[in-house]
Amino acid sequence: MGIAITLRGVSRAYGPAKALDDVSLEFAAGGASALMGHSGAGKSTLLQLIGGMDVPDAGEISVDGQPLPRRGLDAHRRRVGFVFQRFHLLPALSALDNVLAPVLPYRVDFDRKARARELLDAVGLAKKERALPSEMSGGQQQRVAIARALITRPPLLLGDEPTGNLDSATGQEIVELLMGLREQYGMTMLIATHNPELAATCDRLVRMADGRVIADDVVTPTPDMLDRIGRLG
Repeated sequence: MGIAITLRGVSRAYGPAKALDDVSLEFAAGGASALMGHSGAGKSTLLQLIGGMDVPDAGEISVDGQPLPRRGLDAHRRRVGFVFQRFHLLPALSALDNVLAPVLPYRVDFDRKARARELLDAVGLAKKERALPSEMSGGQQQRVAIARALITRPPLLLGDEPTGNLDSATGQEIVELLMGLREQYGMTMLIATHNPELAATCDRLVRMADGRVIADDVVTPTPDMLDRIGRLG
């Protein structure tokens, strides 16, 4: 049912700019949290640190009670699924081969192609497995990217503006897909977003500004709150 994430006094600077400033948060296993705030608030940096793509300058990040090491993070990264605003599909590969790509270098204990086909079916693209990215719409490409992120059955899914390059109708489809997959696979999910509809489907809203957490609400958003989130995000 996902993994628990704890941050204690986490800071990260790039030159003189402080991207995160003494952030402490706890994310329960299996929860879905939205990170909101204007560009530069620190949302993407937070995801990169949790996902093991970067390390903090100060503070500690723990996964299920175990501190993340500062080196040798490959094993942790293989437990994390990443979905980005840009789809990052390999243009010369079919949808099926793009989903397979993350596990090709590793020995696994499952049938790669069977799982990739299962995931393409789960995201509604069973008939598109031979299609190239250039032959698919933006929404279809993002569905492939989501399937690719789930190929290892990760207990943690991180999304950085996963609907940011999509029109509103397609973005809503991706929102519903993400939440359905989260329930199906029992993942912990952290999503940085400006999309109020996506934020409203999560069970927690963390607002950030200038590298700090300025609000942390575990609530079910009301219509009024949804409107407020949209104006603040």
